[in-house]
Amino acid sequence: MASLQELIAQKEALEREIERTRHQDRSDAIGKVRALMDQYGLSAADLSGKGSAKTRAGKGNKVAAKYRNSATGDTWSGRGLQPKWLKAALGAGRKLSDFAL
Repeated sequence: MASLQELIAQKEALEREIERTRHQDRSDAIGKVRALMDQYGLSAADLSGKGSAKTRAGKGNKVAAKYRNSATGDTWSGRGLQPKWLKAALGAGRKLSDFAL
């Protein structure tokens, strides 16, 4: 039967071997991922799921403007309350279609 000191030495040797193997496996995995990224033209942003506004779902996405005030350049997406400049123009007799992009 092994002594306590021998068992502790074996345990430490196994822990070092485990750490070396873990490091090697991680390095191999990173190499494979980089090769696949190169093969398919992917970037880190593609992997994080932070794509363009069209591919993102959820709150806070920008919406393209649908209406523009040609005099000032102000825009409105058509969502939410109408801006003051648009309300004033509509009140003055202009049509919403006059501001459509």
